[in-house]
Amino acid sequence: MSATADHAEERTNPAERLGFQPGQVVQELGYDEDAEQELREGIEAITGQSLVDEDHDDVADAVVLWFRDDDGDLTDALVDATTLIDPGAPVWLLTPKTGREGYVEPSEIGEAAQTAGLAQTSTISAGKDWSGSRLVTPKSRR
Repeated sequence: MSATADHAEERTNPAERLGFQPGQVVQELGYDEDAEQELREGIEAITGQSLVDEDHDDVADAVVLWFRDDDGDLTDALVDATTLIDPGAPVWLLTPKTGREGYVEPSEIGEAAQTAGLAQTSTISAGKDWSGSRLVTPKSRR
């Protein structure tokens, strides 16, 4: 595949920028009707697998957490999201963009992530109405 084709896929598949790889198991939490369907379908296209839900009881390679301001305690949601992933695996926290219903303040995301033992590594536009914050668990010390 050429560099041009790679860039074209990034424009057509919003999940491309999230760094998922073929064969990965991605657990999805907090899904509701307002979730970005194009992003969800893009993740499945890249991984070649359906997203698994909160009933999945095996280790996942990554978590996608849809979270809105009225969904409860963000720290608790992040702690729950890390229970079945390996150290260093990403949690993509997806929150409504500024001005959208359910918007979560960046300071609240930073504080909740730190309290949950996660580090925020990047933030991207994850669709028309959603922002994505990449959070990672610290890799275990040797």
